[in-house]
Amino acid sequence: MVPLSTQRASSSIPLSSSTSPRPRWIHDVFLNFHGEDTRKSFTDHLYTALEKKGIITFKDDEKLGRGKYISQELLKAIRESMYAIPIISENYASSRWCLTELTQIVECMRETGLTVLPVFYHVDPSEVRNQTGAFAKAFARHEEDPNIDMEKIQTWRLALKEVGNISGWHFHLRYESTMVHEIIKRILQGLRRNFSTLSKDLVGIESRVEEMMNILGIGLDDVRFIGIHGMAGVGKTTLAEVIYDRISYQFEASSFIACIREETRNRGLVSLQKQLLSKIFMEREINIWDDREGMNMIRNRLCYKKVFLVLDDVDREEHITALARSHDWFGPGSRIILTSRDSHLLKRHGVNDIYKVNELNNDEALQLFSLAAFRKPHPEENYVDLSKGFVKYAQGLPLALKVLGSSLFGRGTNAWKGAWDQLKANPNKGILDILQVGFDGLEDLQKKMFLDIACFFSGEVLDNILMDILESFGYYPYLNIDILMEKCLITISSKRLRMHDLLQKMGQAIIYDESPEEPGRRSRLWHYKNVLHVLKNNTGTDMIEGIVLNLPNQNEERFSVRAFSKMKKLRILKIRNTSFVNMSFSNLCNNLLNLHWHSGDPLRFMPTHGLRVLEWSKYPSKSLSNSFQADNLIELRFPCSHIKQLWKGINSFGSLKRFDLSGSQNLLETPDFTGVPSLEILDLEGCTSLSKVHKSVGVLKRLRRLNLHACKRLKSFPNEISLESLEHLYLSDCSRFEKFPGIVGNMTSLRLLYLDGTAIKELPPSFKSLSGLSVLSLQNCKKLSIFPSVICSLSSLRILDVSDCPALGGIQDMNGDGYLEQLYKGGTAIKFTKFFAVPEFGSNDACSMREMFMTNDDSIGALYIGFDNRVYYIRSLNNEESKWQTKGYDVVSLFDLFIRCFVGVVI
Repeated sequence: MVPLSTQRASSSIPLSSSTSPRPRWIHDVFLNFHGEDTRKSFTDHLYTALEKKGIITFKDDEKLGRGKYISQELLKAIRESMYAIPIISENYASSRWCLTELTQIVECMRETGLTVLPVFYHVDPSEVRNQTGAFAKAFARHEEDPNIDMEKIQTWRLALKEVGNISGWHFHLRYESTMVHEIIKRILQGLRRNFSTLSKDLVGIESRVEEMMNILGIGLDDVRFIGIHGMAGVGKTTLAEVIYDRISYQFEASSFIACIREETRNRGLVSLQKQLLSKIFMEREINIWDDREGMNMIRNRLCYKKVFLVLDDVDREEHITALARSHDWFGPGSRIILTSRDSHLLKRHGVNDIYKVNELNNDEALQLFSLAAFRKPHPEENYVDLSKGFVKYAQGLPLALKVLGSSLFGRGTNAWKGAWDQLKANPNKGILDILQVGFDGLEDLQKKMFLDIACFFSGEVLDNILMDILESFGYYPYLNIDILMEKCLITISSKRLRMHDLLQKMGQAIIYDESPEEPGRRSRLWHYKNVLHVLKNNTGTDMIEGIVLNLPNQNEERFSVRAFSKMKKLRILKIRNTSFVNMSFSNLCNNLLNLHWHSGDPLRFMPTHGLRVLEWSKYPSKSLSNSFQADNLIELRFPCSHIKQLWKGINSFGSLKRFDLSGSQNLLETPDFTGVPSLEILDLEGCTSLSKVHKSVGVLKRLRRLNLHACKRLKSFPNEISLESLEHLYLSDCSRFEKFPGIVGNMTSLRLLYLDGTAIKELPPSFKSLSGLSVLSLQNCKKLSIFPSVICSLSSLRILDVSDCPALGGIQDMNGDGYLEQLYKGGTAIKFTKFFAVPEFGSNDACSMREMFMTNDDSIGALYIGFDNRVYYIRSLNNEESKWQTKGYDVVSLFDLFIRCFVGVVI
């Protein structure tokens, strides 16, 4: 095929006095040909192929009346066509009819933009341009005909010359089928471009199309299945449509089957199989008895064809199996795109690659919203801030941006403000309905877990304890969290459970619909107004499973804790940012709540059997009564509480794994934790009155994290600890803490130990058994006067901080087994003779130098970290070997340079 060039408008054919307006095209293609030469051969083959591809083609089939002059119906058909294909054969010029049609074609090319695609059928294009050979003879006969004036003949000559100058297809020693395929490919490409039903305002689409095209590998002969994955409304279908629109013409056959999930439910799989085959083979009647026969028919009829299929919105295995079961169903070069919210479904089917469609960034989102709201790519001046509010609400979801923008089009600022207020109170139902499709496809347990995350756990750190909490609800989270992620309903980012804001609103709307009028009959409460309504009016019921009370400001609220007594199924209770009036809790109860009990414990009336999570910021009572029994409780948080003493004796919390009393400044001592054997995290940070830690803490076998940071009065600590699971121990700023306990048994799990600002004078010999210790901070230990030699035995130690320990001094031998990566010793008088087995500066190291740290220690000279993340050192620059040459680098010069760059940096 000769490449098709852009057509040139010739001045040889005169224009009409006025340019006609571009008509509405009725036909895709007009065929102009000499009947005797090609009607039953090439023209028939081309016409049949065009019709089979669904291209609307006008062909004079002699049903139109013929006379001496071309009929007005034919002229009208030419003007109403997008493409004209003149098939110029040997006897073409002998037909006045063909030449008159061609003149009209050239005129429309100039006036209406008609695209002309000539086929030179067994004739040379030069003969057409110059009218030689058979064309010369034909024109000689026309000139001899007294009924044809010379002006018309000249117009025919100019038309032939014009078309002869257009690059087209030269039929010479070529297969007709090849030429027909090339012509159809060219026309389909143009039709896609000119008649695409897709909006021209597709924001951010080009970068996504480019990424998809890289994955598709068009032109390669392998068969590829490609998945497009993402949450509802993010643009999966739009992306697939754009790609289909742009490249489907490159395949022998193509089909886009939309909305498969819904269509299968409405029409069944057999109907979709018929649709696929009907579109590809342009056959209206496809007989299939059942889906098994349909599968066989698709495989048998497509296995040798290069096809392009898009199966949109598949959500079940049988959808894919019935329509595109395996790669061997399709011929070389085929591409099958599957769009789905379920990445696991795509993986199970063995797709070659999966493209994740992400939300729009802020700039793209504002542009898309503006196109919908203002019909231009940026907001109007008075609407900028309002627009940004709606864009932030949509969180980059194209569906929401278009729905919200369109609903605001043409409205004034007051209407926009009203719409914003309404949106905050009642999320857009059209958006939520689309998002809920993914929720509706979940199993019951998955639905319950999704709703818990939407109402209580979105944004929470997904650690072992949260997994245990979800496990205790019977959610099987190690499986179902993956499923929710695969279905784009949740994500994990920075180790936190996250959910798109609109998905969260969708989940919360489902809960609201449980009882629109009375919050006390809903399963989950999270909005402070609804929670206060229930607590103040005592409307709680056994429907309530979880409550989060998080006031927007630190307000004093009065409510009856007796309201909890009806909540027999309560699993989760979180009360945050809430203060009681400034009086004793018992007086509060007696005077305000009309409750009468001897104890001031507000948990007295709470059903605790099903309780798994209890969080109460600024908990008002001074203690937990022994009657508070919560054997199934996994997480207990009382930050900034008024507690002085938790309980006396032994209290059983057999399932408790996290206990947080941080900031409880009245707490005097920890209780006996013998009855809390499963405890993994104990947080007592900022308990400034805490002076004693019970000895039972030292033998908690499952304790992984112990935080006593800033317990400034802490003095009494277990003499020995045997915490085999402990990983992190924080004792920094415990200014009265003098003696680190002895290590008994295996504590190799300990990784981080912070003793900053303590009053310790030395470390016990058993300290050397902490072979897993990676970070040790002794910063600002004023009384530490002897450098702990046991540190040299810590083979895993990477970071050591002994800075600002003024009593430390002398010459220390740091020759150990490990590789220290960071050493901080500023504010001490320590000098090292050897440096902890750090590799020496080698001949190849200068070129890989990344960072150099100066030290005031002449015995070291300089330290630097190489690109291999190991610390190296240069020996003292005051000795005889101070000047080295390494690959042309003068070490002394380097050292001087870095001294100038890093003045004041001390390690």
